[in-house]
Amino acid sequence: MKTQTLLFVTGKLRVVSQPCSSKIRTIQEVSQSVSGISIMRNSIVLEGLLAAAAAAVPLLCHAESNVQTGASTAAPGATAHVDFQITIPKILYLRVGTGSSYTTGVLSSVGTVDLISFAPTAAQVGNATAVAGTGGDQTNGVETAAVVSNSGNVTLNATATGALGDGAGDSIAYTQITTTATTLTSATALPAPTLGNGISANVVITAPATKVIVQDAKWTYAYANTTTPPAGTYGGVNVNNGRVVYTATMP
Repeated sequence: MKTQTLLFVTGKLRVVSQPCSSKIRTIQEVSQSVSGISIMRNSIVLEGLLAAAAAAVPLLCHAESNVQTGASTAAPGATAHVDFQITIPKILYLRVGTGSSYTTGVLSSVGTVDLISFAPTAAQVGNATAVAGTGGDQTNGVETAAVVSNSGNVTLNATATGALGDGAGDSIAYTQITTTATTLTSATALPAPTLGNGISANVVITAPATKVIVQDAKWTYAYANTTTPPAGTYGGVNVNNGRVVYTATMP
């Protein structure tokens, strides 16, 4: 899971225009007393002054100015106003496994998908002793999990498209894969959804009064190993229902 602050500044300006007739008369008087070349030159200057004055008026209509003279300079004095507005977008960042830093720098998306593998020995199969995994960004079947948000409570769940299959009609239920959350950098560990062969139950992360959540954990995956499936390789890299999708949502 992307920081962005937009700042809009709006002002208003009233413009008091002063006639340019006195300047025009001066230019005309000078032009009449000199040669035709001077007259042409002054005409060009005059046209430039008029064009500049015409262009200046619309450019000044988006700010504000105020003029006070005489006794009014003491009270009430001259005032000017500026309006400010800051718009903060909603931010929702979810990381499970390899991803960008969420404690320093800018939040960004990383497309890496980690593979957690379990391989019990022949003597271990079905003995109900949990088997540790391999892989994960923290190795040994451990993944970094983190949520960063700024708009209240966050709901987290996990979705599988079915039990892990071997391509031959055999399967292992996702309930055989457990997830244990332990603290990483936040005071409270980010809770993990319980995996199943479909959509898991929702886990609600309650936001504090600030509405900002920065919570993480180490999620350790293990194979419960309470059944004895047929020999084979179940799941894999986005095959045979081997991929779980974690989803975070907020208001």
